[in-house]
Amino acid sequence: MFQGNTLSLTLLKGGYAELHFDAQQGSVNVFNQATLKELIEALAVLDQQADVKGLLLSSGKNVFIAGADITEFGDAFKASESERRAFLSPANQAFNKIESLPYPSVVAINGFALGGGFEVCLACDFRVMSSKAQVGLPETTLGIIPGWGGTVRLPRVIGFDNAAEWIAGGQHKKAMDALRDGAIDAVIEPDLLRDEALKMLMRAANGELEYKARRLQKQSPLKLNEIELGMSVHTSRDAVLAKAGRNYPAPLAAVEVLVKAAEMHRDDALEVEFQAFSDLTQTPQCRALVGMFLNDQFIAAQARKYAKKATKTIAHATALGAGIMGGGIAYQNSIKGFPVMMKDINLASLDLGMSEANKLLAKRVDRGQMKPLDAGTVLSRIMPTLSYDGIENTDIVIEAVVENVKVKSMVLPDVESRLNEEAILASNTSTISIDLLASNLKRPENFCGMHFFNPVHAMPLVEVIRGSKTSEATLAAVVAHAQAMGKKPIVVNDCPGFLVNRVLFPAVFGFDMMIVNGADYQRIDKVMEAWGWPMGPAYLMDVVGIDTAVHCFPTMVEGYPERMGDLCQVSPTRMLFENQRLGQKNGKGFYLYQQDKRGKPGKFVDESVTELFKPVVSAYHQLSDEDIVARYMVPMCIELAHCLEEGIVGSPAEADMAVVFGLGFPAFRGGVFRWMDEMGLARFCEMADRYSSLGKLYEPTPRMREMAANGDSYYG
Repeated sequence: MFQGNTLSLTLLKGGYAELHFDAQQGSVNVFNQATLKELIEALAVLDQQADVKGLLLSSGKNVFIAGADITEFGDAFKASESERRAFLSPANQAFNKIESLPYPSVVAINGFALGGGFEVCLACDFRVMSSKAQVGLPETTLGIIPGWGGTVRLPRVIGFDNAAEWIAGGQHKKAMDALRDGAIDAVIEPDLLRDEALKMLMRAANGELEYKARRLQKQSPLKLNEIELGMSVHTSRDAVLAKAGRNYPAPLAAVEVLVKAAEMHRDDALEVEFQAFSDLTQTPQCRALVGMFLNDQFIAAQARKYAKKATKTIAHATALGAGIMGGGIAYQNSIKGFPVMMKDINLASLDLGMSEANKLLAKRVDRGQMKPLDAGTVLSRIMPTLSYDGIENTDIVIEAVVENVKVKSMVLPDVESRLNEEAILASNTSTISIDLLASNLKRPENFCGMHFFNPVHAMPLVEVIRGSKTSEATLAAVVAHAQAMGKKPIVVNDCPGFLVNRVLFPAVFGFDMMIVNGADYQRIDKVMEAWGWPMGPAYLMDVVGIDTAVHCFPTMVEGYPERMGDLCQVSPTRMLFENQRLGQKNGKGFYLYQQDKRGKPGKFVDESVTELFKPVVSAYHQLSDEDIVARYMVPMCIELAHCLEEGIVGSPAEADMAVVFGLGFPAFRGGVFRWMDEMGLARFCEMADRYSSLGKLYEPTPRMREMAANGDSYYG
């Protein structure tokens, strides 16, 4: 009946039609403008076909429909309101048409049906879902709300409360969860999905299943009285604010749309949805979150390019050092199916590493994410050992011993001498130059940095550091292995601190200077957390470990003497270290860490810390919240610009994703470069210049000033 590049329409036996999505280009189906154009054309053909009894929607891909094509958002969101309406109109036109067909419709959801991919499912009368599939409306994670009827149809299918949780939360829902909430009508094993969906369509066409009442419900006001609606609204607003906070406007906007449209019929409700969608596209949060999504796709594509060049296959790994990092690296290898040797010189460290792995697995079992037998299998893949016996058979050794150049310089050549010549040696060093560590190695081409972040199982980023002698084959193999471990690798070039720590420490030095100038570290934390950081700098140092941070100071100061040379002379962070306050690891740092009244670990203010700092406080300046943000953020921004200009990192996208995934930079701001673009570089330079008296840490690069003068941006 119709054959396009993305979908086809076929007449089946018995008078049933099948609308089959199967894009000729790409591995997944998406609702781009080309697909929507063909959908409208196919529905027009269907409209002319006599004697059709029902319509089946299906997919030829493993993913049913992944949603809208987000690469099309940029131009559409920059356009006028009337152009945004035109951008959304084809889908709403098509979905309304499906919902108004003179016969029933059934969709067979065989894989992910997300965003627009699930909105077309909601337009159908019945939804049959594979047990392996997932559905959801994740638009709020992009700073918007569903724009193709999701806020209208879902609450009329599953109720206000459930719909508010689905839409505001933006999470994917597994088949049984979707069935429990009433979003779908049946869960079927994948091999039987199409046949069972077709049977349901026949039953609806024969009058065994009522579909007209379902349609009427989707097109009518919600069946809630004023009191019921009021209670639902109050509960949903509170829940969304508690979870999303005020830095993310889309989740709360979604609830407000549900409220406003609750007593409306479909077409009026769709207009309410459009107005809110259109308004949200103009927010900085939307620009940031859409930009982050595209950046995430970009870094994944970059990693795939490296991985495709890999000629070495890694089948067995070794974690050298069984401390917090080494144990985490061993666990992550094991849970992804790799047998891993965990080597240490200390039996207590090995016991700790195995204990931590066991705790993580126990949590997964308790949450129903893993069966006990499978957890045992994962644990059995980790081989703790005090000896090097068998290390000659490993494919990669990831060294994670103490962050000390002398120790690493002894350990690395020793372990290299025990490896086969093809094996890769990687260091989990957080700041020490890869070239420096490679200087004593016989095969520096097989050596690189592989910097994980703590806790390893939770932090997605891995910095893969290229030394001057690292081979492309080694880089490719390490990137491929990082991906196989479930991580997001970003390749950077060697320098002191690499990328993430190099840009963190200037901010830490800025934080130290604020304390010396009389600022209260607790207030600094509160201001930076309100700005969006998951933890302020004082709390961050406690979590990282005061000793860990201070051990990195010399590397940074010696590496960048012009900007950081004299900043460690008077350092409150160093004072804590000298007074044996190491942070969470020994229960006292900037804060005290002890059990609260309920027996749970808690963070408490320790007044003695303020007394400890008094001898180094030169003056008590009243810093505004704006001053605190600027004095913390400007050094980080400028250092990241240096990294980009020096070629340490390949692009603004990779740099921004590194600070988001590695440091917890606020996602709703999109990354450092995205934040500077949103502000405008001219304004950023003006802000930095207000603090020029603090030293070169606050001096924008000449290139930044040139871009500011020309009105350029990093994502221009």
